[in-house]
Parts: sequence; C-alpha cells; structure tokens
Amino acid sequence: MFTDEKLMKAYKNAKVEYFDHNSRYIFFSDCHRGDDSVSDEFSRNQNILLRALEYYFENDYVYVEVGDGDELWEYPKFKHIRLAHSDVFSVLKKLHDNKKMIMLYGNHNIYLKNKDYVKKNFYKFYDDYTQDIHDLFVGLKPIEALVLKNRSSGQEILIVHGHQGDLMNDQLWVINMFLLRYFWRFMHVVGFQNPSSPARNHFKRHKIERTYKKWILKHKRMLICGHTHRQKFPKSQELPYFNTGCCIHSKGITGIEIVGEQIMMVDWRVKADPDGVLQIERHIMRGPEPIEKFNDNFFADYELPCKNMEEDDC
Repeated sequence: MFTDEKLMKAYKNAKVEYFDHNSRYIFFSDCHRGDDSVSDEFSRNQNILLRALEYYFENDYVYVEVGDGDELWEYPKFKHIRLAHSDVFSVLKKLHDNKKMIMLYGNHNIYLKNKDYVKKNFYKFYDDYTQDIHDLFVGLKPIEALVLKNRSSGQEILIVHGHQGDLMNDQLWVINMFLLRYFWRFMHVVGFQNPSSPARNHFKRHKIERTYKKWILKHKRMLICGHTHRQKFPKSQELPYFNTGCCIHSKGITGIEIVGEQIMMVDWRVKADPDGVLQIERHIMRGPEPIEKFNDNFFADYELPCKNMEEDDC
C-alpha cells in the first residue's frame, strides 16, 4: 500500500554517499538481536556475525546495517540486548568510532527514528560491574534510507530496509508490534509462525518483491533491501533487485558486498576443514557483477519477461 510514494519519500530524504573504485561496503540486515533467551533467533549466529564484523573492520569496509538490527518489538529494553551480545557491540563500536558504520532502521527497530530514544539508549551505557558510564555509539544518527552515488557516472543505488508500504509492518506497525510482543513471541517457541511477517508468509513475500521490482523499473534505479529474509541476487537480464537475506537462518548469515565498482552476494557459515576442525568461512554466492551493468542503457533495453509482473520471475 502506497509503496511507490513511501519509497520516493525515503529516496528524497536519504543520506547520500559517493563511491568509487576504492570503496568497500558490506550490507547486512535483519539480525534481530535479542536478549539471548529461548526466543532469541540471533543467538545461534552471534559468533558468525562477530567473525564477519572483525573481517570487515580489518579490511576497511563500511558496515551498513539495513534495518532490524535489534529486535526491539520483542525486547523493549535495549540494555538487555546489549548485555546479551556485548562482544558483537564491541566490534560495532569500533566500526562506529572509525566512521565505518551506517545504521538504517527497519520496522522492528523503528524506535530509532526518535532522536531522544537513540541518545538515551545508544550513546552511552551503564556498566553494572565497574559502576561507571561508558561510551557506545555517541553521535549515532540512524536513517531510513541511503543513496550510494557513483562519483564519476552518477549512477545511484537506493538502500532501504524494505518495510515501506507493507501495511502491517509500516502503517499498522504498532498493532503488529503488540501482537508479536505478547502473543507470537511465545507461539514461535512451539512452532507457530506470525502470518504478517513476509519472512514466514510466502505469498506476502512475493507480493512485496513484485511491488519493489515495479518501483525499480519505473524509476530506473538499483535497490538493496532486507525485510523478507530471502536473499536475492538478480539473474542475467533480471531487474537489479538485491536482497541481503538475514542473519538468523540456521545455516548462517548472508549479505551483499560492494567492492570497488562491483557487487556480489556472500554468506558466512561454519564449515569443517579436512581434519574436522570447525571454521567460520566467507563464501561468494553470486557475482561479482559490475554495477555499471545496471545503468540507463540496461533499462532502455529491458523487456519484461511477463505481461503483468505477477509472476515470481518478473
């Protein structure tokens, strides 16, 4: 509902960053960091994300968290999330202090729209052991959208979480939040899934993806988002719709990298070496592809594979 208007509003108000052949970005979304309780789906992958973040920090990437980093719908007190995953936040702090972190908010951490909330909860924290106040993300300014613009060609990539225009997760998010916090959170533990979540509802997921592809075709811009939890890297001749996937799958975490002027999809997972030693490894799943491939000429020559964009491959 109103997806085109919502995305255009986000685009017009987006933070603009310029990239070139020296740039490096990693996009992760939907970590849904919780309080390490039985309903915290991120817990099983916290060590994988920790190793990935260390790798990207060591290799001078800019870390872009594309919404829903913290599960603030289920766990309203951020201090419990920070305590549960303090190792992850220590690396995020290093990225932030070195101006290598950009945080977007999604529907599950939409509280980050509120500057006072961010200042109160994310700037500093109280350490119960030392009984002292420590800096965390001082000066953090979460945003709804980011536009990456090629310094030489002017080609643009819009990055948003992906909930924009999704009725239950955008306009009616307050209702959905209370249902999740006081009902579906406990139902998840025994195997029932929230039908309003595109991550669990295949029909809803495909509907969102079709809507976003229509926006891409209409406005002739690349799009990177999350929200649906389904990773996506376009096949040959498909529209440039990229989805990071999420960080709560049982097999590991997935993300989108931009290195220089090329884009690729990666995953991080635990694998055994020939001696049976478990290691956390990065693997390139798709790409790399030149970003220039999706320029104005691509859209000028593009032909729809179907008539009404109602099929999954459109």
